[in-house]
Amino acid sequence: MSDKQDYDACYNAFMAIPDVEVKAPEISVESAVQENENLYFWSLDDKAELMAAGLPETTIDALPERNGACRVAESLWKRERYTPHDAQKEWAERSPAAYQLRDQLLHTFRYAFRNNKQLLGRVNAISDGYGDADMIQDLSDLTALGEKNPEPLQLINFDFTLFGTASTSADELAIVLARANGEKEIDNEVKITRDRAYTYMKQAADEIKNCGRYVFWKNEARLKGYRNIYRNKTYKKNKSDNNTELGE
Repeated sequence: MSDKQDYDACYNAFMAIPDVEVKAPEISVESAVQENENLYFWSLDDKAELMAAGLPETTIDALPERNGACRVAESLWKRERYTPHDAQKEWAERSPAAYQLRDQLLHTFRYAFRNNKQLLGRVNAISDGYGDADMIQDLSDLTALGEKNPEPLQLINFDFTLFGTASTSADELAIVLARANGEKEIDNEVKITRDRAYTYMKQAADEIKNCGRYVFWKNEARLKGYRNIYRNKTYKKNKSDNNTELGE
């Protein structure tokens, strides 16, 4: 079967994995899939011994299909991850100016209302909170407060056209942010699907590796094929880097 057919065949199974059992990859998915491709062909030579130790033949036979499914899931995740998203791009382009306007209004209001404790308290209350949604609400609240109390602002020659800019920005950016968050949610769903496909592949691979280590624990020539090659390489590299840092 093609990788896409493998993905379709495995989809219901890996989507049924309980959330608590889903694992994110510890190494690159490309490395994990390649290691499991190698594992499959390695285990074929030992199939009789592995089955004699209780490993179902179906576990070995299913590994190529699960590898293909994981490969497709990773490709779908990468495509989604690196595809430009219009709303996120628009938010990235427009939000800095909105934050600057919010900060400018807060700065101006604190000065203009400095002798009015009630209004100053309102300004401080508006400034509480953080995050994108809070910034949008701040623009709306500051506009309403300023339009209702124009006299102190007139004394400092405030540019009242900023209220129109703030109001329009709040209205438009609220929509942009909602769309951007929706795009991020889609990204997250695709990643979770990738993690599920990876977990499904790993479950079969781990069963084969564990059985191989059990059967060939005194046969180094065969045992080496059931080790986590890429993970061990990463561990040794990290350990070597740490030792180098300690020795410096």
